[in-house]
Amino acid sequence: MRDMGGDQVEQAVAGALVPLRAAEGRDWEVDAGRLEWSCRRTAEHIASDLIAYAAQLAGRPADRYVPFDITFEDCEGPADVLDVVEATGALLAAAVRAAPREARAFHPYPFRSANREGFAAMGVAEVLLHTHDIAEGLGLSYEPPAELCEDVLTRIFPHVRPGPGHWRTLLWATGRGDLPDRAPQDDWRWSNNLVVPAERLTLQGVTPAAAADLNTGGTGGFEWIGGGPFEGTRDAAGMLVKAYEAGVHRPEFGVFVLVRREDGRAVGGMGFHGAPDDEGRAEVGYDLAEAARGSGYATEALNALSAWALAREDVTSLIATVDRDNSPSRAVVTRAGFTLSGGNEENHVYELRG
Repeated sequence: MRDMGGDQVEQAVAGALVPLRAAEGRDWEVDAGRLEWSCRRTAEHIASDLIAYAAQLAGRPADRYVPFDITFEDCEGPADVLDVVEATGALLAAAVRAAPREARAFHPYPFRSANREGFAAMGVAEVLLHTHDIAEGLGLSYEPPAELCEDVLTRIFPHVRPGPGHWRTLLWATGRGDLPDRAPQDDWRWSNNLVVPAERLTLQGVTPAAAADLNTGGTGGFEWIGGGPFEGTRDAAGMLVKAYEAGVHRPEFGVFVLVRREDGRAVGGMGFHGAPDDEGRAEVGYDLAEAARGSGYATEALNALSAWALAREDVTSLIATVDRDNSPSRAVVTRAGFTLSGGNEENHVYELRG
C-alpha cells in the first residue's frame, strides 16, 4: 500500500510551487477561482493550514486546536508568501514523519480526531485544491498527479464514489467541478477515520486505501501479531471496497481493526455488514488472529462497538449471526449481552437492543 505521509506533503507543495512561482509577477489581488478570497489570501490560507496541522501533530491536543497562528505582515509580495508555504509544508512533512502511528490529535470533522495519515491527507488536499483556486484566478494551467488525488480520496473522502479521473472526482467532491450524472456539491466535508476506544484496545476505522490493501493480502498499514489478519478481516475489507466503489460506503458502519494499546499491534477485525436498515438494525461480525484468542479481546471490542452504535439515533438493535459449531464466538456475543433470537440448522442469530 502506498503510504500517505511526509513524502506526499512535500510532493504536493513542490508541484504547486512550480506554476505559482512562475506567476509571481501577476496581480495576486484578483479573486481565486470561485472563492471570495484573493489569490494572495488563498496562498496565506494554505500556509496557515499547513502550520496548524503540524502544530496539532506536535502538540496532540485532544479537544481543541493549538492556539497557534502566523501573520504575513512582513511578506511584501507573492514570492514571500510562497516562501512561507514552502517552509510550512516542510514543517508538516517533518511532523508527520515524527509522529508515532498511534498518535492522534483534535480535528473537528467528523469524529473529533485525526492521525498522522489524516493530517497528511488534509494538508495535501489544502495544497492541491487551493492551488487550483489560485491557478484559476491567475489564468494558469495546473493539474496535480493522479496518484496524489487518489491518496486523498481514499483516505479522507471514503463516502465519495470513484469517478472518471481522480482529479476530476476530487474537484467535484469539493464543489469545484462537475461530473456526469452527479449533482453539484454545495456543502461538503472530508471524513477522517473513526476510532472507538476500549480498555485495552482501540477500534480503528479502516479507510478504502487500507481496505484495498488488506483485501489483496497486505497489512492495511497495521502491524499485526502472528497469524493476522485472519481471513474474515480480509473478506470484510473486500466488502468495504465494493461499497466504496458503488458509492454506498458509510465509514462509521465499516470495518475496524482492533489495535492493542500496549504495543500498537493489530489483533483482529470487527465491523458492520453495512449501514442500519429501515428499522435501525445493523449486523456485526468479528474475528481475531489466532495468537490473540482467549484473552477477551473480542468481547471487549464488541462491548465498545455496541455501546457506540446503540447510542446513535439511527440504530435500534444489533444482530450477530454465528455458526452453531462455533462455541467460542457464541460465548463472545453472550458475554457482550446479546441474546438468542433465531437461526436455522447452520447458524444462531443473536440480538442486542438499545
